[in-house]
Amino acid sequence: MSSLWTPSRRHFLGLSAAALGAGLLARPALAQSPQHGGTLSVVAASEPPTMTGIAHTGVTFTSPKSTEGLLTFDFDLNPKPLLATQWSISPDGLAYTFTLRQGVKFHDGTPFTAADVAYSISTIKEVHPRGRVTFANLTGIETPDEHTVVLKLSKPAPYLLPALSASETPIVPRHLYEGTAADANPVNNAPIGTGPWVFKEWVRGSHIVWDRNPDYWDQPRPYADQLILRIIPDGSARAAAIETGEINLAPQSPVPLSELARFSTLPNIGVEQRGYSYFNNISRIEFNFDRPYFADVRVRKAFAHLIDRNVIHQTALYGYGTPIPGPISASLTKYYVPDLPTYPIDLAKAEALLDEAGYPRGTDGIRLRLTHDPHPSAEYYKRGGEYIRQALAAAGIEVSLRTQDFATYIKRVYTDRDFDFTFHGMSNLFDPTVGVQRLYWSKNFKPGIPFTNGSHYASDKVDALLEAAAVEVDAARRLELFTAFQRQVVEDVPDIGVVSGVELTLYDKRVADHTIGAEGLNDGLAYAHFTA
Repeated sequence: MSSLWTPSRRHFLGLSAAALGAGLLARPALAQSPQHGGTLSVVAASEPPTMTGIAHTGVTFTSPKSTEGLLTFDFDLNPKPLLATQWSISPDGLAYTFTLRQGVKFHDGTPFTAADVAYSISTIKEVHPRGRVTFANLTGIETPDEHTVVLKLSKPAPYLLPALSASETPIVPRHLYEGTAADANPVNNAPIGTGPWVFKEWVRGSHIVWDRNPDYWDQPRPYADQLILRIIPDGSARAAAIETGEINLAPQSPVPLSELARFSTLPNIGVEQRGYSYFNNISRIEFNFDRPYFADVRVRKAFAHLIDRNVIHQTALYGYGTPIPGPISASLTKYYVPDLPTYPIDLAKAEALLDEAGYPRGTDGIRLRLTHDPHPSAEYYKRGGEYIRQALAAAGIEVSLRTQDFATYIKRVYTDRDFDFTFHGMSNLFDPTVGVQRLYWSKNFKPGIPFTNGSHYASDKVDALLEAAAVEVDAARRLELFTAFQRQVVEDVPDIGVVSGVELTLYDKRVADHTIGAEGLNDGLAYAHFTA
């Protein structure tokens, strides 16, 4: 096997153990003889738009429970077998050969074969928000027998192996998808896969239930009898459910950050910081270039002179995480550039830019009336939105905050494009070509597909830098390309990078082996089990 990049990781950026108490360093012990039984209950702040990730990225928890990938990854992003048991890369980097696991069946009893892999990957290339980037160099898929797949590339793809996880490249049953529109197939909402959990029901606005797959290829897993995802939008209600033990596993910093220190001292609750190195999330303010005012870089630069990311860091995030000057997370240390140019907070400069752009104050003192759409998944986006409204008001920009559920927000931003600007989070993932390029590449402006180029930003220079980095195998040269990309994005201001957010999992200490690799709770959860 060819060697993989192994990133250095910094979780808890800006945090200290003293700040959270001794519970911060707790680790679930690996049980020697796991017991079967019980119902695992997980919480989410917002409802997923669908269940399967063949054409969507907002389902990183739900999709891997039923639909698996070729590989999984340890905490250092080293690949481990899942549906593929062996793999090799040709010396020129243009052919990836996978030996598939035998004896695997989909939940409907149909055997899993190489044809399912070929269909899934070729479909993801066309319809997945990141698939067009991830598989840009894929020219063909060969299936010499039922348990062998060969991916043929026109150019090297140094990021490809880490992209083959269950959450990023799920393998779906060809016999249920072929001949349909994959993004509209009803199986997406009632998934049938090879995974450890068999879908049972989805009660919208309430919960999703999976039953243990009795025929799972990796016996005796999964250990629990049932898995439930409970949808609890209110942060206080989530906190109460976690504290009382109604919820066993709670990912993505699920309680108000003002409560995190207290939770770390509770005797029944553990705090796990691992399991996020696959994702490397950031928060960002993104502008809609289809609005005439945001098509003008002077307006965007004025906003950058008004919005202080350090204030958002301290007030909305209570000092957790790390302010970032650009589009790449501080935890993605291999490519993060900390000394990018920034726009100092300067009201006079901002007002001059707005005047120059043709947006003077009216007789009422107002230059622009805008609507801001903070992401509905976390309280800190709303809190950050309140600050942004106040900061912009100083320059005569009147902002209304709009609240909505997750599905409405996604449709508004990515399908209807009925928004001015938004404060939201994005995953940089394990490599900028996969997690970052999709947001800035002009060829990835794809209305109707979430988490793509939502700004409608287009830069020939940025496109060239991203496309060169995607095929560059020399590590030093690749860093140069991504550094130049970051500097150009800061100059063009399609968005404002705010904070590398800290992501934590709160867990019931009766549950062990829930976080066993870089994907955290977004893997299959086949190993998780109760200890008492």
